[in-house]
Amino acid sequence: MITKLKPLTIADWDAIPYKEGYRYEIIEGELFVSCSPGLTHQMVSDNLVVLLRNFLKLNPIGVAVSVFFSRDQRDTIVANDRLTGPPALVIEILSPGSSNVRRDRVAKLQLYAKHDVPEYWIIDLKNRAIERYINRDSSLMLEETLGDEGTLTTSALPGFSCRVSEIFSQF
Repeated sequence: MITKLKPLTIADWDAIPYKEGYRYEIIEGELFVSCSPGLTHQMVSDNLVVLLRNFLKLNPIGVAVSVFFSRDQRDTIVANDRLTGPPALVIEILSPGSSNVRRDRVAKLQLYAKHDVPEYWIIDLKNRAIERYINRDSSLMLEETLGDEGTLTTSALPGFSCRVSEIFSQF
């Protein structure tokens, strides 16, 4: 007899004991475990968040962490200190390893499309590139791939732009 495991929930995630050096995610009820991000990953993430937050200081239209949501969205997608709905923009930085890359390029891409996230960025450290996916008819489609000399813009943050090289600076 084969027993089907029930999908994991946020309550299950909250109950996972913290273990230094590991990151836990539940995607479509399945637990994914990966190593904590390396120094390069953290530097690129910090660079991007600083660029976004500097823009938002001058243009207070929303909040940026590893996702962006507008002030208008806040009341409908944030509850009990958690996102409960699709933000305007999700950003993932690829971690090394085929299972990590597959999770971000396949599992998360499908998840974000299913939940109608309008825009998804995949930051590829190895190739110093950013892939912008745009939601069209509940499918995230690759809009463009930008290298160091490219300029990153988004309709989620009208007026925001930066050189891709600024995101990859200091590494």
